[in-house]
Amino acid sequence: MRARFLVVVLLMLSVAAGCAGGSVASGAADGRIRVVTAFYPLQFLSRQIGGDTVTVTDLTKPGAEPHDVELSPRQVGDIVDARLVVYLKGFQPAIDTAVAQEAKGRAFDVGSVVHRLPYDGSTGGEREAAAGNTDPHVWLDPVRYSTIAGVLGQRLAAADPAHASGYTARAAAVQARLATLNTEYAQGLRGCVRHEIVTSHQAFGYLAERYGLTEVGITGISPEAEPSPRRLAQIADQARATGTTTIFFETLVSPKIAETLARAVGAKAAVLDPLEGLTARGADYFSVMRDNLGALTLALGCA
Repeated sequence: MRARFLVVVLLMLSVAAGCAGGSVASGAADGRIRVVTAFYPLQFLSRQIGGDTVTVTDLTKPGAEPHDVELSPRQVGDIVDARLVVYLKGFQPAIDTAVAQEAKGRAFDVGSVVHRLPYDGSTGGEREAAAGNTDPHVWLDPVRYSTIAGVLGQRLAAADPAHASGYTARAAAVQARLATLNTEYAQGLRGCVRHEIVTSHQAFGYLAERYGLTEVGITGISPEAEPSPRRLAQIADQARATGTTTIFFETLVSPKIAETLARAVGAKAAVLDPLEGLTARGADYFSVMRDNLGALTLALGCA
């Protein structure tokens, strides 16, 4: 009898613990709501707009290349526990799968609220970037990024109505900063001698479209792809024809191909950061974007 009584008590405690866990699953111990983000630009926005009322967990480790991230069981658990998951569908397949299985109704696909540019894989060789063959790098256009910021503020407000006014106010503040950045780019890239940018991988299509540039990617959307000798020869010929002075490489992958191409055409190699992850301590989205603007104006001979 005593044994049966103990079993019943243990079962009751187990159920109570489960119910308690479920009631706080989307909130941190300090009362903040849990937000999970897929990679740096979405983490940055979530922290800027969420402020002190959210705790943000990013699924891509600092310094890691996000395209092919794999999730640990703990990270899947983070997705399960989140009040909101902020991701870009088609960019990171493992995260797409986890969101579909564990976060229906609690996820915000940032690519769903902006116009996506088509990507046909014409540089050849690597897998396509997304369902529907679209370019994922929407955050490199400050105007599209601003649209995402506004909707993220709305989604956070809906998830946490008690702090709605704070989310919308902080989203508006971020949008104002992005409007200033857009003006700086538009003015800085006006009156350039050259308009072609040669990049290690085709990540800057949105930025190029916004500011009247033409991007020539050594590889396509995926930075891990290896260009064929024919592709390298084509780019070298094009770089010589347009008077290209700079071949751009990025921070999270090897610069060797870009440096080799630069030597072949008598150009220099320099960083143009696609902001898929941070490498410099103390940097953020705005500082890196302004560094990119400086690199572009120098390379393109802008007035």
